[in-house]
Amino acid sequence: MAQETTNWRWKPLLGPALIFLSAALVVAPFLLHGSPCGLDFLFHFTSWHDAANSWRHGILYPHWTSSANFGAGEPRFIFYPPLTWMAGAALGLILPWPLVPVALNFLMLAATGLATRAFARQALTDGAATLAGCIAIFSLYALYEINFHGDFAAISGGFWIPLLLLFLLRNRYSASPRSASTFTYAFDGSTLPLALVLTGAWLSNAPLGVMACYLLAFTALVAAMLARSWAPVLRAAVATIIGLGLAAFYLVPAAKEQYWIDVQKLFAQPNHLIQNRWITSEFTSRFLVPRQGIRGDIEAAMLAATFLAMLAIWLLGRFPAKNEPTARHWWISLAIIPCVVLFLLFPISLPVWNLLPRLRYLEYPWRWMIVLQAPMAVFVAWAVWPARPRQRIVAAIACAIIFLGVLGGSYHEFYTPCGIGNPKVKSITAMDRALTPQGKGVGGTEEYATPPGARNDLIPTGLPEACLVSEPNAVLSTVSAGTVLAFYVPPAWSPDLHTCETTFAASPDSRPEHLRIAATLAQPGYLVLRLRSYPAWNITINGDLMTHLPSRPDGLIVVPVSPGPLRLAVDWTNTPDVILGRSLTVASLLLLLILWYLELTLRLPATGTSEAAALD
Repeated sequence: MAQETTNWRWKPLLGPALIFLSAALVVAPFLLHGSPCGLDFLFHFTSWHDAANSWRHGILYPHWTSSANFGAGEPRFIFYPPLTWMAGAALGLILPWPLVPVALNFLMLAATGLATRAFARQALTDGAATLAGCIAIFSLYALYEINFHGDFAAISGGFWIPLLLLFLLRNRYSASPRSASTFTYAFDGSTLPLALVLTGAWLSNAPLGVMACYLLAFTALVAAMLARSWAPVLRAAVATIIGLGLAAFYLVPAAKEQYWIDVQKLFAQPNHLIQNRWITSEFTSRFLVPRQGIRGDIEAAMLAATFLAMLAIWLLGRFPAKNEPTARHWWISLAIIPCVVLFLLFPISLPVWNLLPRLRYLEYPWRWMIVLQAPMAVFVAWAVWPARPRQRIVAAIACAIIFLGVLGGSYHEFYTPCGIGNPKVKSITAMDRALTPQGKGVGGTEEYATPPGARNDLIPTGLPEACLVSEPNAVLSTVSAGTVLAFYVPPAWSPDLHTCETTFAASPDSRPEHLRIAATLAQPGYLVLRLRSYPAWNITINGDLMTHLPSRPDGLIVVPVSPGPLRLAVDWTNTPDVILGRSLTVASLLLLLILWYLELTLRLPATGTSEAAALD
């Protein structure tokens, strides 16, 4: 009896343990061969490094990425959501940099599996739900993003999307539908976490936030029509208002200050136009970009797995009967999602992309695979998990073999080693050296060019903090730097070029977002700073505020100076947009507290979801 009690006590931990084991298996090759350096890896690694450096200097919420543009920087942290670069920076403070991407991938995959498992537990048994979590971890989308693309922010959708569906579709009173009013159904304890999930999605990845909002609105309408109740819509509306308000400290500056950068340059590129990235285009792109065209194969495979699983469920008679309305509505709401995703992958959906606000900002229909991932995992798990307990061991072994085969194949096809698969990144160690204060930095990002129209490829490597020239538009270098950590080959500056009449170093009290230069000038001229121009900079010389400064094609700050003592100070200031965003976040926190009190007050004794859980 004691042995049986012990086994039962540990049984609830078996599912999560398998999820963690699956995540560990995916990242295990990285411990032997190094973390993959995908297409976006350099961007994210630079963000982690610069955020950690800002923290060391006491700047808790940095705005400026100092290493970009070879030390001239860019306002990346204003426009890129903070959660993923903060997570990478936090890991960088406690782990060696080569282990940071491995650890972050592991944590995100584990969170994906656990979130999908929690969502599936609303309708499946523990074993089937655990299988759904493992399917999400070993999905082709997740493996492609980790090994080839390296977009850590996009990977975070693996856990935000199933959590969003969990709290939207959850019904704590399903066994007694008439025991609570519509108002009580809407605020049954799910609205508050739903608002936090929506906030997390926006603060992780802007395209993910857009998809989460549309998914929330669409699924809420479907659930409301099926249940003939406005509760799902009310829950979604309140969660959206509070969720967006909580993220306003990031969203407001990012939205209002986008006109200060060259973001439209990104969306004007043919490769970033929706009409050039349909699933049919992905198939043909394999002939232009090796391995990238495999996106079409992944889209087709995930859709096929989802719809075949749905067909198998129907043929096996596992779909809930009409006398099980709550479970039936849950599954129908979930089944419509793959149909909509399929529609959005084909050219026939172009009017929808043009009509709905911000939808074209997703750039690639491919992004909807992160929304398909959780429904696919749940349907496949439901279809293949046997009803008889004795058959489940065989099914588990078969699934494990398939997972290992998919993992090995994806590693062979997608894995992008540093220096070979991605020539921009020689090695993580080389990147670490380039991003130190003594390093040369890395190339900038086109869409964050400031002012709009400034060319990143004109900024030389190796520039001093300040360079005195006779003309504001003086060319600093035309000598090629050769192969560097950049998306292009920039020029290189050196004292031998004699393009600077005098150079100056930063004062010891300088730090990120605060530049100080003290010197005595023998002649007038223009001081070109190794700092990209941006309206948030407050520039003073000997205490006088500098305005209406000359502009340069490379976007570097240039200030006129006179002979004599020079005390230059450049400080980052909070714009009105930042103050407005933070005020809205504080107000939303108050609304969140009111919502928390309301849900505690209205909460009824939960009757469970036995009807749905009994499906398996």
